[in-house]
Amino acid sequence: VQLQASGGGLVQAGGSLRLSCAASGFTADYNAIDWFRQAPGKDREAISCFGSSNRNTYYADSVKGRFTISRDNAKNTVYLQMNSLKPEDTAVYYCAARRGRVITSTCVRMLRGEVASSRVYDDWGQGTQVTVSS
Repeated sequence: VQLQASGGGLVQAGGSLRLSCAASGFTADYNAIDWFRQAPGKDREAISCFGSSNRNTYYADSVKGRFTISRDNAKNTVYLQMNSLKPEDTAVYYCAARRGRVITSTCVRMLRGEVASSRVYDDWGQGTQVTVSS
């Protein structure tokens, strides 16, 4: 699966952005696409995780209530709506696809940083820069 992330940019604190992740290739092979981010000097952070067993999307505490994922299966596109942005949201945002199923507990552990996302996700997009000014 090839992933193309877009929609990043510069926004003032309190503003909103919507990121898109378009998938192409063998899209029927993947179970889910989720979002991640990496700020300068920090490790990559998982933002969302689609739980395969109950089909719920889980979010990192740092974005819960502000970020929302939506999925358009017909277009093979996943969106990340980001509201009430803060300067600490500044990062390169990546989408990634996984072929395997992930249970809720693994989602929770990954969002806490206890499970490496590289062990769960197979294909990664190139990233899009989001900068939030104060």
